[in-house]
Amino acid sequence: MELNQQSRKIERYRRRIGLAQSFVNISNKIWAFLDDDCEVTALIDSVQQQTLKIHDLEFQREFILTLVYAKCDAIERIKLWDSPYALASDMTTSWLVGGDFNVISYEEEKIRGLHVSLNEVDNFRHCVNTFNLFDMGFKGSIYTWWNGRADEDCIFKRLDRCLANMEFQQMMLGMEITHLSKVGSDHSPMLLSYNLGTTPIKKSFRFLNFWAEHESFRDVVKENWTADFHANPFKNASLEEVVLAHEVLFELFPTTSNRERLQKVQAELFKYLAIEEQFWKKKTGMQWFQDGNRNTKFFHAQVNGRRKRLQLRRIQNNNGIWLEDTGSMDEEAVRFFNAQFKEERVQQLLAF
Repeated sequence: MELNQQSRKIERYRRRIGLAQSFVNISNKIWAFLDDDCEVTALIDSVQQQTLKIHDLEFQREFILTLVYAKCDAIERIKLWDSPYALASDMTTSWLVGGDFNVISYEEEKIRGLHVSLNEVDNFRHCVNTFNLFDMGFKGSIYTWWNGRADEDCIFKRLDRCLANMEFQQMMLGMEITHLSKVGSDHSPMLLSYNLGTTPIKKSFRFLNFWAEHESFRDVVKENWTADFHANPFKNASLEEVVLAHEVLFELFPTTSNRERLQKVQAELFKYLAIEEQFWKKKTGMQWFQDGNRNTKFFHAQVNGRRKRLQLRRIQNNNGIWLEDTGSMDEEAVRFFNAQFKEERVQQLLAF
């Protein structure tokens, strides 16, 4: 059940950022989801890490991505620290390293539990410094792992992080790492987002008929139909934000009652994740889509393929000039359709 929930969550974030390609390492512990516009070459594929060379065709950028799933045993982790030495010795390409390192870097990254071995911490720090990597920072809770218990038996740690060399940080100046909620797992997924400064596009209104099956559909429609839209709109926090808030409360006060409240809002989130499944079923138009038995790679390829086919990258104006800038394309589209629905007056020169 827990694995199924975790798979749902991974698929949800995969859909959110529109990724289609997938790569799984030999231990089936590391999953990489990448855009179709990327050319990928596997450099290292081991039990504890997967290193990929990625060439972004759209922006013509190249970088190395190392995904980590470290062993719980400290001796086994030393093999992980040793494995990228040859790769890092002459590294001049942008390099991002992220995942579950199964060790903290400072005493402050842990609450309760057994005393941390300084040798383990020193080995990890030495590895990071030797590879010339720097912590990318994060937004959200500092603790990315929870042992699932409450009261005095509760333990929090920061075991997951993203590290990068200077070249990668200079290439991705706007990148942010967010620690998401621990729904369906004892770890917080890390969401890496990069703001390209694009202007959001206004889309037409569409109604998905599965909302009519929701128990509160009629009440919501009736309430909003008679609402005063001149008043200040009231915006509820998303269920994910509610889950994150309860996680923070539980980290501060890990009581049994707070754990029960957290589990209650998590169950509510799972309920609406099922509705989101219906959304994607409707969006793709695949009637054979079945919960728990779906070809996700083909499923997302259908959605992403349609999105790519409908995407305009450039248009040609009346003078035969290709326009690629978003602002220029917007202005040309407005001008074109204004001319279509407007009668132009033709001035005639009269000779006497």
